[in-house]
Amino acid sequence: MPDPNRRRLSLFSLTLLVGLGMSSWITRTPDVRDALGASTAGMGLVLFGLSVGSMTGVLSAGPVVRRRGARPVILVGSLLVVAGVVVIGLAAAAGLAAGAFAGLLLVGLGGGLGEIGLNIEGAALEVESGRPVLPALHGSFSLGTVVGALVGIALTALDFPVVWHLLAMAAVMAALVAWAMPGIPAGTGREEVREAGESAPRERRPSVWRDGRLVLIGVVVLAMAFAEGAANDWLPLLMVDGHGMSATHGSLVYAGFAAAMTVGRFAGGPVVERFGRAAVLSVSAVCAIAGILAVVFAPSPVVAGVAVALWGLGASLGFPVAISAAGDDPERGAERVSAVATSGYLAFLVGPPLLGFLGEHLGLRLAMLAVVVLLVAAAFAARAAAPRPRVTPPGPPAPRPARAR
Repeated sequence: MPDPNRRRLSLFSLTLLVGLGMSSWITRTPDVRDALGASTAGMGLVLFGLSVGSMTGVLSAGPVVRRRGARPVILVGSLLVVAGVVVIGLAAAAGLAAGAFAGLLLVGLGGGLGEIGLNIEGAALEVESGRPVLPALHGSFSLGTVVGALVGIALTALDFPVVWHLLAMAAVMAALVAWAMPGIPAGTGREEVREAGESAPRERRPSVWRDGRLVLIGVVVLAMAFAEGAANDWLPLLMVDGHGMSATHGSLVYAGFAAAMTVGRFAGGPVVERFGRAAVLSVSAVCAIAGILAVVFAPSPVVAGVAVALWGLGASLGFPVAISAAGDDPERGAERVSAVATSGYLAFLVGPPLLGFLGEHLGLRLAMLAVVVLLVAAAFAARAAAPRPRVTPPGPPAPRPARAR
C-alpha cells in the first residue's frame, strides 16, 4: 500500500493533469477555430465531441471500477486525455475539423473516466485517513486550469504554433502520469464476485427520480454545469467575437474565470458550513446570473472582463454542493449522486451545440441568456438542497408539567 501522503499527491497530480489539458486547448480555441476554418456553429459541433466523450466516460466508469478497481480506470482515463491533446494539436496543424472532434472525444472520454475513478479513490483515502481530501481534489482541477491558461496566454501572445504548444503540454502531462500512477493502490472500489445463489435477488426499487426533492437538485446541477461549461467552451471566443478583444486578452479573461473558480472551491467549505447548502446555492446562482448579464450587456470589454469573476465565483460551488445534497440519504445516496451527476453531464452534452446554434443566429453574447434562464430556475430550486429533517422515532408523549396551584 503506498504511503498516504504519496497517494494524496498522486491524486492531486492526476486531477491537476486534467485541468492542464482542458485549459491548454481552451485558451487556443480562437487559433484552433481559425486553423480549422470553422464557423461558430461548426465549432459547436467540434466541441460536441468533448460532451459525447465526457458522458460516455462517466456512464461507463462505474461498472468498470466495480469489476477492476479504480486504478486501471484512472490510468486509462489519464492516458486518453494526453492522447486527446496530441490529436487536437495535430488536427489543428492539418486543418481537420473531424480530427479536432476526435481529439476532444478522447479528452472527454478520459476526463469522464478519470473523474469517477479519482473521486472513488479520493473518498476511500478520506475514510482511511480521517482527513478531508475531496475539496482539495476538485480545487486541484481548477488550479490546473489556471496554470494551463496562463501558459496558453503567454504562448498566444508570442504567436507560438498551436501544435507545438499542445504537444509540449502533452509531454508534461505524460510525465505526471508516469510519476503519479505508482502512488495509486490497486483494488479500490472493486467488488468481490459472489458465487451464484449466495445472496437473494434484490427487490426492485422505484426510480430515485420519483423524489421531487431530487428533481429540484437535478435542476440545480443542470444549470450550474451549463454555466460552467458555457464558460469553458465559449468564453475566449465570446470575448474575441462579442467584445472585440484580441485572442491574448480573450484567453486572459478565461484565466480570470478559472482563477475565480479556484478561489471559490478552495474557500467554499467554511461558507457552506456557516450558511448551509440551500443558501449558498441560491446566492451562487444569483452571482452567476449577475456576472453573465454584465458580460452580455457590458458597454466595454473591461467591464465584461471584470464581470467574468462574478460568473466564475457563482459557478464554482454549484456542482459539488448540489452533489453533496443529492447524497444526503442513508439508503440510496450513491444511486442519487449518480443520477444527479448524469443530469449535470447532460448539460455538457447539449451545451456546446445549443449555444453554437444560438450564437450563429443571435451572436454569442445574446446566446448566453439561455444560461441565465436555467440559473433563474436553479435559484428557486436551491431550497431543495436543505438537509433532510431528522425523523424522531415515535414514543410515548412527554408528561405535561403540573400546574401551579
